[in-house]
Amino acid sequence: MKTYFKQLFDYDLYTNNLLLDAMASAGNPQETVKLMAHLFGAQQVWLSRCSNDPTIGTTIWPDWQAGKLKQIAQDNHAKYIAYLDSLNADAFEQIITYKTSKGVPFETKLVDILTHVINHGTHHRGQIGQLLKFAGAEQLPGTDYILFVRDL
Repeated sequence: MKTYFKQLFDYDLYTNNLLLDAMASAGNPQETVKLMAHLFGAQQVWLSRCSNDPTIGTTIWPDWQAGKLKQIAQDNHAKYIAYLDSLNADAFEQIITYKTSKGVPFETKLVDILTHVINHGTHHRGQIGQLLKFAGAEQLPGTDYILFVRDL
């Protein structure tokens, strides 16, 4: 399972970088920057919850500028890979206890949280792609997982 999730987070970084380049080519429309910052902020909050490290992320809607997003994407990826490397096989079934941003307590299996983080990114990248089309982008990069796997 560790190898599987590491590959998914590699895919996440790969596609985030493709979209960040497309955003830059389109002049970084503000709504795309806001959504990408949200994607990265949420990744940090979830990692903080999973690793019980309150210094990682504190907000799911950070006010980050476009010029910083590539480095944040790289940093998030490195932290998730290091976290995954620290886990043993049984850890993926462990229950993570956390509170939502509204203070509501929950317990969720780590495997489900990691799956959510990947799916959350895919969802928002789709929204960003649509916003880029509205902003006049004629062609978007291919971000399907199968395209990433074919390039491996």
